Amino acid sequence: MKKYAVTFEKASNNWAAYVPDLPGCVTTGRTLDETRRLIAEAIEFHIEGLRMDGEPVPEPTTVAESVETPAA
Repeated sequence: MKKYAVTFEKASNNWAAYVPDLPGCVTTGRTLDETRRLIAEAIEFHIEGLRMDGEPVPEPTTVAESVETPAA
């Protein structure tokens, strides 16, 4: 099992998520929880599509962290 970094972004009326190591793997949802569920499904679907097309599945290389700063 591989772990891919996912970026979640809050918009004015919904949430969006994308996977930097899987270009084109994106989703949106009404809530953060819904968006988490949908991006997990999107990752599976995206990888399945790559395999069906005979394309290589990119290795996860992106690292995401939260950094605290006193300026915030």
